[in-house]
Amino acid sequence: MKKNYKRLFLFLNVAVCTVSTVFAQYNITLRIVAQPAAHVEDSIFAAGNFTNWQPGKKEFNFIRDSGHLSVQIKNIPAAVFEFKCTRGNWQKTESTATGADRGNRLIMVSADTTIDITIAAWKDDFAAAVKPHTASKNVHLADTAFVLPQLNTTRRIWIYLPAGYDKSKKRFPVMYLQDGQNIFDEFTAGFGEWGVDESLDSLIKKGVPPCIVIGIDNGPERMQEYNPYEFKDFGKGMGDAYVEFLVHTLKPFIDKHYRTLSSKNNTIIGGSSMGGLISFYAMLKYPGVFGNGGIFSPAFWTAKGIKNLSDSTSSMLTGKLFFYMGALEGEAYLNDMNEIVETVAKKSDAMIYTVVDPQGQHNEQAWRKWFTGFYKWIMADGFNSVIELEN
Repeated sequence: MKKNYKRLFLFLNVAVCTVSTVFAQYNITLRIVAQPAAHVEDSIFAAGNFTNWQPGKKEFNFIRDSGHLSVQIKNIPAAVFEFKCTRGNWQKTESTATGADRGNRLIMVSADTTIDITIAAWKDDFAAAVKPHTASKNVHLADTAFVLPQLNTTRRIWIYLPAGYDKSKKRFPVMYLQDGQNIFDEFTAGFGEWGVDESLDSLIKKGVPPCIVIGIDNGPERMQEYNPYEFKDFGKGMGDAYVEFLVHTLKPFIDKHYRTLSSKNNTIIGGSSMGGLISFYAMLKYPGVFGNGGIFSPAFWTAKGIKNLSDSTSSMLTGKLFFYMGALEGEAYLNDMNEIVETVAKKSDAMIYTVVDPQGQHNEQAWRKWFTGFYKWIMADGFNSVIELEN
């Protein structure tokens, strides 16, 4: 028997073009027409959602042709793509003429075309800007080298304790967020922070229920640690070991040393991109531990088995799941997410909120924008409170 389920889908702008039924394939040529003289001999790559965000993929190396450097992206569907130019890694990416971060370039593909590119400057030619520490007074370091025995490594662990925590005897729900460097502090964030602490400080003052937030830093093997499956571009997945660390090492430590509400209904997990993938996987593998989730721009395309796992285990999910994707991230990624969402909606009793932001890209600014709405909904009593979500 088909189960009843509750789901709310928020699509913010009906003017966005959908092209899922268009099967034409196009060829796009990217051509560099101007660049700084200092690096004209260096290899340059296009890195975007058509390269799985790998910054130095050889198939997307610009080659000199007819006086210009160019690269062709072949057989891609009509969709919106985003990218930047790099010199092989994310430390050597293009910037503005003053050295500031440059936003992703966007291509709206609907025909064969050539895109001319002017690279104003390279980020690594400027002295690193002194970034401020922005973490609020409610953010602390639980440990600078917390041991992950399942992965034979250590990691920095952040903790947000609601204002007044040390003067009360209350117990609180706990949210576990991946990519801890990017959650609280601009100083440690590579491409901007989520502002989780500022968001919660403000919401709690307005009467939204408080919670403890745990931020787990990523490591050099992030692409493998956040993936339970082998992926050709990254290698064998370590996601099972990472999730076991969360369940069997980190959560027991947090529950022992802090005043938590440890039940699954009071345990939330979340993350973005690969962090979104591993957060959803953790809910499927341990539905008795993680009751609610925030799945932002999930990298389901890297996880071949996630659809079959969703089909076979979604019936165990009973809490709230918030899914977000920016329409500018690419239709293929959006379709992957929507397929998972439909499976969970049909097979489980979970309450699902899906957001598609037509102007949303794959970056911290987008995830910061939607974190507040996610938190208000996940902490609210009853499904109808989703109407309070803000654009």
